[in-house]
Amino acid sequence: MKRLIDYDADTLTAVWHDYDESEDKTYIYEEQHVAPILEINNIAQNHDGGHGKGLNEYSRQGIKNSWWHVARIPNSVILHWRKQYGVNLALWGKDDWTTKKIKGLLNSPEWKYLRTGLGRV
Repeated sequence: MKRLIDYDADTLTAVWHDYDESEDKTYIYEEQHVAPILEINNIAQNHDGGHGKGLNEYSRQGIKNSWWHVARIPNSVILHWRKQYGVNLALWGKDDWTTKKIKGLLNSPEWKYLRTGLGRV
C-alpha cells in the first residue's frame, strides 16, 4: 500500500513508501509536481517579449541589480543531469567544466523550458 511519508511545499516534492507484498519489497521514492515550476518559467520567458540578446524585462532588471536568475530547475532534472551527464549543480561557478556543461544544457533547445529568459546563458 502506497503511503505518504513527507511533503515539502516549497519544492512540491512528496516522499512515498510502497510495499509490494507479492515480492516482499519496500520502495521509497520521490515525486515532484513540476508543472507550476515550468509555468512560472514560461511566464518569465514571455514577460515583455525580449529585447537585444533575447533579454526580457525580468532578466534586464536582475542584471541591473547585479544578479541574473537564469533558470528554475526541478529536482528531478537535477538528478537526471547528475546521472546522465555527471553534472553536480552545487559546483556551478566553482568548477569550470561543470559551469560550461550546465550553460550548454540550459542553452540547448531540449532544456529551454527551464530558463527564465530567452537569451543565452
